[in-house]
Amino acid sequence: MADEIEVFQKNDLPNVAFPVFEEIRRQGKLCDVTLKVGDRKFRAHRIILASTIPYFHAMFTHDMVESKQDEISMQGIDPNALEALVNFAYNGRVEIDQNNVQCLLIAASFLHLQAVKDACCEFLKKRLHPLNCLGVRSFADQYMCTGLVEAANKYIQKHFKDVGKSEEYLNLSQTDVVDILGRDELNVNSEEQVYEAALKWVKKDIYGRQEYLPELMAKVRLPLLTPQFLSDRVASEELVKSDHKCRDLLDVARDYHLMPERRHLLQTFKARPRCCTDIPGMIYAVGGLTSSGDSLSAVECYDPLLGRWMVAEAMSTMRSRVGVTVLNGLLYAIGGYDGQDRLSTVEVFEQDTKRWKKVASMNCKRSALGATALNKRLYVLGGYDGVTSLRSVEVYDPETNVWTLLSNMLKHRSAAGITVLDGEIYACGGHDGLSIFDSVECYNTSTNTWRYLPPMTSKRCRLGVASLNGKLYAAGGYDGSVFLKSVECYDPVSKSWSAVKDMNVKRSRVALVSTYGKIYAIGGYDGAGNLSSVEMYDPEKDTWTFVKPMAVHEGGVGVGVVPVEPEV
Repeated sequence: MADEIEVFQKNDLPNVAFPVFEEIRRQGKLCDVTLKVGDRKFRAHRIILASTIPYFHAMFTHDMVESKQDEISMQGIDPNALEALVNFAYNGRVEIDQNNVQCLLIAASFLHLQAVKDACCEFLKKRLHPLNCLGVRSFADQYMCTGLVEAANKYIQKHFKDVGKSEEYLNLSQTDVVDILGRDELNVNSEEQVYEAALKWVKKDIYGRQEYLPELMAKVRLPLLTPQFLSDRVASEELVKSDHKCRDLLDVARDYHLMPERRHLLQTFKARPRCCTDIPGMIYAVGGLTSSGDSLSAVECYDPLLGRWMVAEAMSTMRSRVGVTVLNGLLYAIGGYDGQDRLSTVEVFEQDTKRWKKVASMNCKRSALGATALNKRLYVLGGYDGVTSLRSVEVYDPETNVWTLLSNMLKHRSAAGITVLDGEIYACGGHDGLSIFDSVECYNTSTNTWRYLPPMTSKRCRLGVASLNGKLYAAGGYDGSVFLKSVECYDPVSKSWSAVKDMNVKRSRVALVSTYGKIYAIGGYDGAGNLSSVEMYDPEKDTWTFVKPMAVHEGGVGVGVVPVEPEV
């Protein structure tokens, strides 16, 4: 009978052996190489260095001159960093702190120790701050740390308001400032912050930088500034007044507001609002209907990052067919129906106190209204007052707590879809009590006028409308005979509507919002019953996927996205 073979394996041998190697080195025994940096020397074993540090593996196994030398001089490396990495070769540990992280990263890059280099990058990623992110980005770019460069860029975009006040920003080169100010992804409350940042950089060294102002002004999306700001702040700025190129840019921005019908000719600027898709928002579902048709005061919120719904503070009033929007980070619930009456009352939810409080009521009672926020004001459009569909429009100023009537819409619209795109308010579809519309109209706040745009491909009332990445999406609704799951997209450049992927479910009374680079279709009615389900649209993949359904609501909710303040 042939001899049987048994294999014994000591799996912890490396873990047992390496501490012994380290102890032998500490005693100065069996060392066969000395690394010298300046007047510092470190003794070690070639076999250990070659087996754990790629740089030394190449040096000692490829017949380089140094492979035979007892003492090797190392140039361009910090001695403390080299000592830490030689120790790492024996014990796999390295301590990273604010003082040594850059030297360690440089040394790890030199020695091709990718794991340590990655650990240094992660250390720096966690400590990005408005005061250091530009410097970290420059450093990371120099040492080809692409992940850290990307993280720093995202941080700069997300925290631009604070980064633009930093000394690092003021010391940037003209090329870097132009690059940053031109980014679509800047997270700004208004384009005013970009204009102020451009001016601040120039004024740091007026004589050396004034010549670059026209190039910077071309990156500021001047049409997105209010006419008041353009007149009071931009037109009165001496640096702008003294430069004919800047004055030309200002004139084009004024024409954008004064002559909306010529906007397609004004290609000097990007007039699309910036969109930082990295900024998460909490989606709030407000009010709505029970399965038996009763109005609700319940509120819940969805975290797109965690993918879960949480119950929030209920409103003081029951509201279905309620208008919901977010202004200055505050959630507003406007009008609606409480089961008996159409409402003119308005309440606002403050995240700090987690409480709803009443503010001034509208001039008109409205349910099935449209609501949106623009230029630090809140706008409501149309709706139903219990007798007729409305075409009236009101604007609310939170500073004065006053509602003011504006120009009427071109049509009476109830259950229309409302959103903001390119600094204008769009009202899509809806009905007047007799007919359901495919028509779309657009409001210019500067001229207080409405104009028609190309109609949708389908008649839709009780639809959802949202804007994302410079386009408008209209989803679901009811066309008079069929409950719809179709979705269409409006491109303001080509002025045309085109179909995108259908939702998975028919949804009338659907709420549509965009956040984090995606669109969410929330609740609705499919012709048989109210819906608690939610689906998410990815514009890059043109796909709808179900996400977590609402916990306490069934259809008919109003929705708003409250931005989550990023931690600094």
